[in-house]
Amino acid sequence: MSFKTIIGLEIHTELMTETKMFCGCTNEFGGDANTHCCPVCLGLPGALPRINETAIEYAVKSGLALNCKINTSSQTDRKHYFYVDLTKGYQTSQAERPICEEGFIELEEVGKKVRIERIHVEEDTGKLNHTETGETLVDYNRAGVPLIEIVTRPDMSTGEEARLFLDKLRARLKYLEVSDVRMEQGSLRCDVNINIVDEERGLKSNISEIKNLNSFRAVEKAIEFEENRHKELLEAGKNTIKETRRWDESVGETILMREKGDSQYRFITEGDIGVLNVDEKWIEDIKNHMPELPAEKKSRFIKDFSLPEYDAEVLTQNKELANFYEKTVELIDDYSMVSNWIMGDVLRRIKDEELEIEETPLTPNLLAELLNLIKANTISNNVGKKVLRTLFETGKSPKQIVEEEGLSQISNEDELIEMIEKIISENEQSIEDYRAGKDRALGFLVGQVMKISRGKANPQLVSEKMKEKLDSLK
Repeated sequence: MSFKTIIGLEIHTELMTETKMFCGCTNEFGGDANTHCCPVCLGLPGALPRINETAIEYAVKSGLALNCKINTSSQTDRKHYFYVDLTKGYQTSQAERPICEEGFIELEEVGKKVRIERIHVEEDTGKLNHTETGETLVDYNRAGVPLIEIVTRPDMSTGEEARLFLDKLRARLKYLEVSDVRMEQGSLRCDVNINIVDEERGLKSNISEIKNLNSFRAVEKAIEFEENRHKELLEAGKNTIKETRRWDESVGETILMREKGDSQYRFITEGDIGVLNVDEKWIEDIKNHMPELPAEKKSRFIKDFSLPEYDAEVLTQNKELANFYEKTVELIDDYSMVSNWIMGDVLRRIKDEELEIEETPLTPNLLAELLNLIKANTISNNVGKKVLRTLFETGKSPKQIVEEEGLSQISNEDELIEMIEKIISENEQSIEDYRAGKDRALGFLVGQVMKISRGKANPQLVSEKMKEKLDSLK
């Protein structure tokens, strides 16, 4: 059978404003339960909303970064659906007339354009906390936090494509500084809509919605699971039901939450806000002050720093990492060396410790200090890697680590020749191998010198002097 997978995403992104969407309560993550609340976000009788202008600005910025058309006239609506964590009984959102439409993100890696149907502004719900005794408590601190919902067309066909899209979306929103896009804190949440088409028989499975996935890995795994589940049902002559599911990481499966049926949200115009008019001059001003985005920064890195395209792509997908690179090359004039260290040992350490670059003790000043020690032959490249590990563990400067642990590179020729002669005297077979033209013997002998020097010998000088010594013995 020939199957085609159809995937669309709905991404909810909390905006990094100082206050909530329709009131003056702080939009700060955390805090004691129900301390960031007022009559407006609690939906008390007589409380009137006032729209957050910064939230609208951030929505426009996001739309521009995602190649959207910005609607100068959009509409706010009441979405009547029972939210146990919104006391007023409805959510203020946008239905028929969103603020942004018809955008896209290019996935160059797979040669595909993913269309964005709409971006609309709305408010977040509160948070349910389930106790060990079976009680459910509601924290309304998050109720009323400004959101944008980004809805794609069903243009993706694999979990990998969905992951690529989310990576690029997250990077752009981070560059814009409209959201911290932290999935672990819920400021970026993703719902997946997926179904399968049997192209040979013309059969199509019903759409399954997977709610509130909290990591890109979970998105990819949930898509793979649902893809296989839908295929197995169609192959067995069955079909899925219209349903909402959740991803259970512990068992690696999606779990049925509820059937969707044919129920529809009941939208009516939000009479307390109504039509949202955005001035074209204001949109143009926002456009003129847009920050440099990942694609633009990548092109500049290739041009200004002579980096390969792949290196520039990696370094610019994360705003903090790109800034870290630029600040480091201001301190050490070796674009390639800085790139190689960041993309190699630095990113490996960050990945192992599950940190962002700004959460580590490493700074551009400290990395430049380390690389300058290597360029000056004070330490070897391998010792530099050891120093970097110690820096991550202790926060000490490279110079301090080198001094305290006696890691300075040995470049004194007399001292090196003494070690070389010792190794030669202990490895007669390797000497014979070298005389027989076996080049690897030289590498072995140099390695033995590095071993007894505990990696501190200057490897280039050792190789040079070892070859001179061996040639003199022929």
